[in-house]
Amino acid sequence: MFKTNEYFEGKVKSIAFKDTESDTTIGVMAKGEYEFGTSKMEVMTVISGKLKVQLPNCNCWKEYGKYDSFIVKSKKKFKVKTEEATTYICRYYNDSNCECGCNCG
Repeated sequence: MFKTNEYFEGKVKSIAFKDTESDTTIGVMAKGEYEFGTSKMEVMTVISGKLKVQLPNCNCWKEYGKYDSFIVKSKKKFKVKTEEATTYICRYYNDSNCECGCNCG
């Protein structure tokens, strides 16, 4: 039913589950800088705290706070930085079956 994930020596932890819309993880990141790769398109929403995000093919960092979301296409890498414990929810979609309303399909 639930799967736990741990990355970066335990500094990022999440619980994976399937809801009515998508495969989903809800997790927490400790203070630090991390690089993630995607296998599916991801829609990540900050629940608490703040993330600075460097999206693929971009040299700039953008800050996302409580309830802000960003999208990363499949087979891409992106970087995040946080200065405090930050919680998030991440939904995973096939690029061609996106239900996030972003018109990316």
